[in-house]
Amino acid sequence: MNTLRQAVQEYLTMRRSLGFKLRDAGRLLLAFVKFMEQRRASYITTKLALVWAQQPSTVQPAEWTRRLSVVRTFARHRSATDPRTQIPPEGLLPHRPKRARPYLYTAKEIRRLLRAALSLPACGGLRPWTYYCLFGLLSVTGLRLGEACNLELQDVDLKTGVLTIRSGKFGKSRLIPVHPSTRRVLADYLARRNRQWARRAVFSYLFVSNWGNRLDYGQIHRTFYALSRQIGLRGPSDSHGPRIHDLRHRFAVMTLLRWYRSGKDVERKLPYLSAYLGHVHVSDTYWYLSAWPELMHEAMSRLEHCWEGQS
Repeated sequence: MNTLRQAVQEYLTMRRSLGFKLRDAGRLLLAFVKFMEQRRASYITTKLALVWAQQPSTVQPAEWTRRLSVVRTFARHRSATDPRTQIPPEGLLPHRPKRARPYLYTAKEIRRLLRAALSLPACGGLRPWTYYCLFGLLSVTGLRLGEACNLELQDVDLKTGVLTIRSGKFGKSRLIPVHPSTRRVLADYLARRNRQWARRAVFSYLFVSNWGNRLDYGQIHRTFYALSRQIGLRGPSDSHGPRIHDLRHRFAVMTLLRWYRSGKDVERKLPYLSAYLGHVHVSDTYWYLSAWPELMHEAMSRLEHCWEGQS
């Protein structure tokens, strides 16, 4: 029988081959194995899993829940080859994190953000047009920031108006059709990019810094915060406020609202939106229906209309 360490390594290899990155889970499982080895324990017990999960005592209970969940998932796998394995029951160390309601940008706020991006100092490069195109693309496609930053020139097909998202969340790739107006903005940016770097070899990423390398996430966020304060989305000293990721939420919500208001069968079309956004589970997309009062109002109006038609 494989040792616990061997079993964990095989489990991680198998799961990663299926597209799961498991960066945090892999680190935590190896830490759990070390904990078990120090106690000379050869199989998982609920008692030991609980002791390990509640370390360190200074962290938030949400972290304990996460650590125990990682062990529970592996224990289910391990129990198939080692019947001595105890699977920690659901409900131990319960914690339900509150998912904050994202900020819903207005169309006017998006336009002000993009105009502010164009006012950025160029510093001898394409900085204003890069951020204008990046933030605009996020708002009209619902891409994750990482997906947009990982776009390469080969992933942008202006002839067909399709973006290829390679190795998105959980290793999944997908195609994203874009509106003709978006294609025109991308074409303008690419023309500027080609002129800027005509005589220098740069990275193949679509969005590059003034030095020709891929945009730095930290710099993107700092630029966004500065622009947000400039247009009044955040106060001068606010540490919290509208986020870049909220552009993705806005895209999802506005898509659902358009469907409701045009009489579309939203339940039937929801899987399409889920696939477009790259959600792993359709339930992740269903969350929007309960998280936004505007969508709940549209859903209730649709339901009331159906009842009136049956009465």
